[in-house]
Amino acid sequence: MQGMVSQDKKKEKNKNVSFKWAFKEYIWPRKKLIFLGLFLILIKSGAGIVLPYSTKFFLDDIVPSKNMQDLMILVGIVSAAVLVQAVTSYLLTLLLSVEAQRLISILRAEVQRKLLKLPISFFDNNKSGALVSRVMNDVEGVRNLVGTGLVQLIGGSLTAILSLVILLNMNWVMTLFTIVPVAIFGIVALKSFKKIRPIFRARGKINAEVTGRLTETLNGVRVIKGFNAEEQESVVFENGVERLFQNVKKSLTTTSFITSSSTFLLGLASAGILGLSGYYMMFADMTAGDFIMFTLFLGFMIAPIVQMSNIGSQLTDAMAGLDRTQELMKMKEEDDNEQRTHIMQNLVGDVIFKDVRFSYEEEKEVLHSINFEAPAGSVTALVGSSGSGKSTIAGLVATFLNPSDGKVTIDGIDLSTVNLSSYRSNLGVVLQDDFLYEGTIRENILFPRPNATDDELQRAVVGAYVNEFTDRFELGLDTVIGERGVKLSGGQRQRISIARALLANPKIIILDEATSNLDTQSETFIQKSLNELMKDRTTFVIAHRLSTIQQADQILVIEDGNIVERGKHKELLEKEGRYYELYTYQSRI
Repeated sequence: MQGMVSQDKKKEKNKNVSFKWAFKEYIWPRKKLIFLGLFLILIKSGAGIVLPYSTKFFLDDIVPSKNMQDLMILVGIVSAAVLVQAVTSYLLTLLLSVEAQRLISILRAEVQRKLLKLPISFFDNNKSGALVSRVMNDVEGVRNLVGTGLVQLIGGSLTAILSLVILLNMNWVMTLFTIVPVAIFGIVALKSFKKIRPIFRARGKINAEVTGRLTETLNGVRVIKGFNAEEQESVVFENGVERLFQNVKKSLTTTSFITSSSTFLLGLASAGILGLSGYYMMFADMTAGDFIMFTLFLGFMIAPIVQMSNIGSQLTDAMAGLDRTQELMKMKEEDDNEQRTHIMQNLVGDVIFKDVRFSYEEEKEVLHSINFEAPAGSVTALVGSSGSGKSTIAGLVATFLNPSDGKVTIDGIDLSTVNLSSYRSNLGVVLQDDFLYEGTIRENILFPRPNATDDELQRAVVGAYVNEFTDRFELGLDTVIGERGVKLSGGQRQRISIARALLANPKIIILDEATSNLDTQSETFIQKSLNELMKDRTTFVIAHRLSTIQQADQILVIEDGNIVERGKHKELLEKEGRYYELYTYQSRI
């Protein structure tokens, strides 16, 4: 029981924190605009009061006296009030709604920028589709804070209070009779909003999961069709959609309960007012004009309250989305400004591993006391069985991972203290399944250096033998390659990746199975371009095809997270150890 209470307190605290964060970051900086919007709403509300006031004079004074002059004046005043309402309504949309949409754009850009600064481990543990949902959907609710939502909530409250004062002055008995059901409705609405917020928060997570799964399904459609798994994927997606439906169902029933409660309680109030006004009109001095004016002002008091219940639901949804956004924005970035203070200048490329250990999970160490040196300009090849730790070592060099113990140094400086941007500007990576954007071949090669000259681009194209196939294309380098380069062969995609690395002109190169997708002819081309790419650069090569690394300065044989052998190709063959086994096995294939 105590645990449940403390959990509720924690949720309440988080809610308050996220509101304070939203207020400080997005509401207060736009206080002038919001106060202007509030002023316009007050003018709009004031203009709206003209109509109910005019009905009394119209029914009790003008019509009985048949005074056309007063009638025309009244029509003019009401028309002017309607014009003021229309203009203020337009200005509210122009000021607040447009600003809210601008803020959504700004916030989306901030969240995307924050995402790209998070460590690789975060992306390993989160689906890309779910993250897309967080960028695009979670921030939508901010429009209810900076847009008309919050201002209407405040403006509606003031309108309701003003109407209440007028009603009390007209007939306090009838007004008090109305306040009781309205107060009950207010209590019901507040209780319901507390219940709705966790539902909205859960909906964001479920929606992100479903979106993530759908994204994966569409990206992997060839595998799904290849294994005849369409029905299986449909079932998984249907289950996710069903969870989303059940969540929406809960929120709909709760909001419907609020709406139904308002209809019932306010309906009772209306029936009571009808009876009381009938009594006052028959046995007291209430006129028809008084009755109509009281009824209209009653609507002015009740309508904002009902509207506030809808706005309250929107604000609850907004805060749930901002809860998730704030949670993401507070995450620790990989380039820690307090720890990573060393700016790399004139990087040489001497890499040393000193007693490096690494664990993805506690008590499950995958690298055990790794020690080696990779001098500037040298080629270090990493070989071994799948899962032995080769890619983990490469990930440490690329600063995608950080050692659990020990340290990796670059030019004698602990890599964990180096500013990532200054280091990675000297880093080039060619992966086994390198990522290509949907666009042209030119755009993909220019990715690391969009402002490179045409001569620099052509040198990279020729160096990676990309021109060998682009010369056959009608549009050459301007050929559109499709999503992830689906219109190209594996070898062609790999050559574009290598051209991209050549254009980046890095000091340190990581090649992860860079020749694995190539046919024999392409491999010959690529091996020549790789030799050019690796010249005078510190290079780390992960390779299963051992024929590609015979010229490496040192070969490290990794097994179960340990370096079991090290040396050059001939030296390792003479030892007839693990490298000899791998090499002779491949030679027989």
